Amino acid sequence: MNWSKHSRYARIAVLALALVGSAAFSQETLKLAVGQRGNWDTSVPELGQRAGIFKKRGLNLELVYTQGGGETQQAVISGSVDIGIAAGAVGVIGAYVKGAPVRVLGSETTGAADYWYVPAASPIKSLADTTGKTMAYSTNGSSTHSIVQQFVKQSGAKPKLTATGGPAATFTQVMSGQIDVGWSAPPFGLEAMEQGKIRVIARGNDIPTIKNQTVRFVIVNAAVLEKRKEAIARFMQAYRETVDWMYSNPQAMTIYAEFAKVTEAQAKRVRDEFFTKDMLDPDRIIGLETTLADAYAGKFIPSPMTKEQIAGLIQLQTPLK
Repeated sequence: MNWSKHSRYARIAVLALALVGSAAFSQETLKLAVGQRGNWDTSVPELGQRAGIFKKRGLNLELVYTQGGGETQQAVISGSVDIGIAAGAVGVIGAYVKGAPVRVLGSETTGAADYWYVPAASPIKSLADTTGKTMAYSTNGSSTHSIVQQFVKQSGAKPKLTATGGPAATFTQVMSGQIDVGWSAPPFGLEAMEQGKIRVIARGNDIPTIKNQTVRFVIVNAAVLEKRKEAIARFMQAYRETVDWMYSNPQAMTIYAEFAKVTEAQAKRVRDEFFTKDMLDPDRIIGLETTLADAYAGKFIPSPMTKEQIAGLIQLQTPLK
């Protein structure tokens, strides 16, 4: 046997394994808490990962799904995850003012595709009929919590606001008679709507201020932002690229339909009917004055925020090339 030749092959094999290991090691991991699995707007990390967009930026995402913005926010504050997707804006502001280690990386959703519904046979026809009735929202401090509070203010009705968790759990409670008015977000509930099992009585975007207001944030643990700023910048760049891809590449419909367990036609309806691209623009935070006023009026903060506090909270990342 030619031992010299054998040895050379062995060294090449070892080098190849080392290179493979180095490439795998270079994929930096970020842990995410994501509100409401299957919603179009919260699917950016999932779809971007499946499409290889985050991998291209040297990132591997570990995704944990929550029942709403309140749970997402707490996971970030506790440090059990690095980044949170779809945390309610008012809740985040309240936590930050109280000293929680949370910062805002960008907008998750501007405007709200969420809707409120009743069983088809319900006597409730509009928000005006909800006094004394139970009305759902996901979790305390979530965007749906803020929206139902706006419904109360706008309609003058006095429903019993009740945290019910995610769309699936809420649907069960509504259809079993435990809750009078449920909440959901597309695609969940579309089939029941099409079959005439439920009726929509209100939409988040019915409120003019909500339609022109960033209601959910992408947030990060403050210590993670300080220690891993470069990785966070790469994450936000991949996030932007994924949003562009979701509205330009037909493959996005196929991947989302499989992930959300809907048909491609339903997937396209969710995107085109409920979510314009600018709603998901992470660099577009608007209506902040209204959000801050809501936070103060709702006693989430003890006094109006100063410019210095706002600058400390909002940490938008400059787009990379």
